[in-house]
Amino acid sequence: MQTWRTIAVGFWLLLAALPASSTYQLNSYGFGSGGTADSGSTNYRINGSAGELQGKGTSAHYAAGAGENYEKQANVPIVTLTNSANWYNKLLVQLDPQNNPSDAKFAIAISSDGFTTTQYVKSDFTVGSTLTFADYQTYAGWGSGSGQLIRGLHRSTVYSVKAKAYRGVFTESGYGPVATAATVDPTLTFDIDVSATDTSTNPPYIVNFGGLPVSTVTDSPVKIWVTLDTNGENGGTVYLNGHNSGLTSASSTYTIGSVTGDLSALTEGFGAQGASATQTSGGPLALVSPYDGSGANVGVVDTVIREIFTTPAAVTAGRGSLLLKAKTKPLTPASADYTETITMVASGAF
Repeated sequence: MQTWRTIAVGFWLLLAALPASSTYQLNSYGFGSGGTADSGSTNYRINGSAGELQGKGTSAHYAAGAGENYEKQANVPIVTLTNSANWYNKLLVQLDPQNNPSDAKFAIAISSDGFTTTQYVKSDFTVGSTLTFADYQTYAGWGSGSGQLIRGLHRSTVYSVKAKAYRGVFTESGYGPVATAATVDPTLTFDIDVSATDTSTNPPYIVNFGGLPVSTVTDSPVKIWVTLDTNGENGGTVYLNGHNSGLTSASSTYTIGSVTGDLSALTEGFGAQGASATQTSGGPLALVSPYDGSGANVGVVDTVIREIFTTPAAVTAGRGSLLLKAKTKPLTPASADYTETITMVASGAF
């Protein structure tokens, strides 16, 4: 008797097609490391690298990667950060693109704790906690060589910045070197002097007209000088007002009222006229109407607090001066106690 047994036989057929043409065939291909540098033949030579090389060169400050991806990366940019005008809420960042093409874009990271916490300069040049592609800007967008002001910073704080570049898919560089600068505190300095010339004096500040000839416009023999120095982003203002709204005599119970106008055309009056307004830098410091007149034109000094000097921006060593002018009429009571108390106040616009 014969016994039949069934035997199952299995096999797998592996087929592979290698890249080929009528002239060439690539017998092996794959991925991974093992590239070669400075390859050559009888007719051709590549002085860069073929394939993906392993490793990277490093030093204490820089790292040079290997392979095609690294070679395609954007160049690492450099930034500088400065405070050139005693700013309390902004700093100037300037970007060096390091030979990246004109269409490359750059992002800037910023920190106030040495990058323990990292924030980013947004597209409107304020600071935010997130970085979006809209915050990447070209070299021109970062102000070219002039740079851009980073705004909304905290006063009296040290900030650090660093930048990276992007010029296409998979080509973003690492961050470059760190630059630092500090904001300062808001400042306002105000001083008053009373002198015939631009000289520093000490209180009490007294302007003595002496006699006031009838129907004659008389200038004070000295000027009131003011100094205004502020880093207020929107400048500052000097104000004045009077206590009596004119020259008042207690003994004769009479007041030579303060006016705005041309004293030469009025029978009587008292007022102030700006004489000068200068600055070392910034500003400019300027006189405010009606105190910017000439001749016998004056502005009123009454109980209302009024602007007399102003500057639209931060100013260094702003210096202004003003004269007081008075005129009496034939029926003005004679008295030696005509007085007025003038208050001057300064404010900064931060």
